[in-house]
Amino acid sequence: MSPFLSVVIPALNEEARLPASLRAILEYVDSAGIPTEVLVVDDGSTDDTARVAAGLLGRDRGRVLRNDENRGKGFSFRRGFAAARGRWLLLSDADLSTPIAEHAKLADLARTRDLDLVIASRAQPDSRLEVRQGFVRRSMGQTFNRIIRAMTGLRFRDTQCGFKLMDRRRVHPIVERMIVDGFAFDVELLYVATRFGLRVGEVPVTWRNSPDSRVGLASAPPRMLLDLLRVLWRFRRGGYNPRTAAEDAPGTRASG
Repeated sequence: MSPFLSVVIPALNEEARLPASLRAILEYVDSAGIPTEVLVVDDGSTDDTARVAAGLLGRDRGRVLRNDENRGKGFSFRRGFAAARGRWLLLSDADLSTPIAEHAKLADLARTRDLDLVIASRAQPDSRLEVRQGFVRRSMGQTFNRIIRAMTGLRFRDTQCGFKLMDRRRVHPIVERMIVDGFAFDVELLYVATRFGLRVGEVPVTWRNSPDSRVGLASAPPRMLLDLLRVLWRFRRGGYNPRTAAEDAPGTRASG
C-alpha cells in the first residue's frame, strides 16, 4: 500500500538529534493512523547520521538517501521530493523545532480550504514561541523577510520556517524546475507556486528554537540574497514554466 504522507527530513550531522525526532514522528503518525514513509536525506554528513537513521527506520518505515557531498538544504529537499510516494509531503527540520503534532493544523487548513501548500509560521499573532532565537538571528530573519516581501510581493509572515505541507502532485511541476540548493529554496518554492496560481496558506504553530543552527550568520544572508535575485531573473525569462521546460542557461544554477 502506498503511503498517504511522506515526511522529508534534510539532515546534516544529525546523529544526536535524529533518534528523538524520528521516534516522535513515528509515534505521531501511528497514533493518528496515517500511512507514512519517512525519507531522511543525509546531506554529506561526517558523522553517523545515515546509520542512525537507517537503524531507527528499519526496512518498512522509510529510507535514507545519501548525498555524496554537502549539497544544501534545497538540493536535499528536491531529492527527497523526487523519491517520495505519498499523496502529501511534509518537509520537516531534523530537530523538530516545530513539533510533529503541528502537522494536524497544516493538514486541517489544507483540507478545509483546498490548499496546495501550507506553511508553518512563527510570526503570526497566534504563534507560540516556547524557545526564542537570539537577538541577532531574530533580527536577521526579520530583515530578510522584509527584503523578500519588497522584492517578490509575497505577503507571508514567515517563509523560512522548516515545516511545510504540500500536495505532492500539484506542487511537482514547480519543484522539478527549482534550482536553489541553499536556504533560499523556501522563497523560490513560495514565489513560483504563487505566481503559477497554486493555493498557499500560512498557519501559526508552536516553535522551539534549537541553538545548533546550520544557518551561518555571516555566510548565509549574502548567498540567500544572491539566490533570490537569480530566482527573480530566471522567472522573468520563463525558466520556471513547466510547459516549456527550457534548458537552463549557463550561470543560472543557484548554490549555497
